Amino acid sequence: MGKGIGFDFIQRTKFQYLERSDQMKGVAQPPPVLPSDKGTVIDLPEPDRLDIPDMSLRKAIENRRSVRSYSTTPLSLEELSLLLWCTQGVKEIIPALTTLRTVPSAGARHALETYLLVNRIQDLPEGLYRYLPLDHKLLEIRRDNRIASQITEGCLGQDMVLRSAVTFLWTAVSYRMTWRYSQRGFRYLFLDCGHVCQNLYLAAEMINAGVCAIAAFMDDELNRILTLDGEEQFTLYLATVGKK
Repeated sequence: MGKGIGFDFIQRTKFQYLERSDQMKGVAQPPPVLPSDKGTVIDLPEPDRLDIPDMSLRKAIENRRSVRSYSTTPLSLEELSLLLWCTQGVKEIIPALTTLRTVPSAGARHALETYLLVNRIQDLPEGLYRYLPLDHKLLEIRRDNRIASQITEGCLGQDMVLRSAVTFLWTAVSYRMTWRYSQRGFRYLFLDCGHVCQNLYLAAEMINAGVCAIAAFMDDELNRILTLDGEEQFTLYLATVGKK
């Protein structure tokens, strides 16, 4: 087997090949989140007011496993709020600089955006939403029940997407990261996604929910469904969630 493009990527993004970034050149940094001036904005319960049973970290780690079969019980809006806060919640905003969140990110760049395919969330219509971490709210993108089948098809027919209560779709706004780290920043995008998904697995244990991460999907198809250009913003990772 030849070395291929994966090997080339690792070789060409080694630290010794790091070129001057736009940050080093004095270029203003990109916004920390995408704009949200279009569409309906939906309030979420505040994270510090959630009545969620506590669980020790050790027990959550011991219980953690990938779950592909879910009950038909919906998640509450409070439970969804918890999962969003645990995976991309903002703990502190440093003015004109960055955000500090509940997950680590290279240079605190936080280049990920969270989209949600909602199938069974109480008081939330089926459809596609995007999380607004600075405000802890949801932005309605597309409200219909057909998009679940489309995203399932884009995930090579993995029917746990259809049967989930909600599926998290994480996309990367690459320039947020490469502004500081140039081409090596693409490595960090994938590392950041791993941090986020692990938090989702552990947080889901607190609400008796299961998670299954998905890396097998048709990139161009999911980018089309999410109306992403596939270059400046593209799909990186997914995870289905549902009650056990």
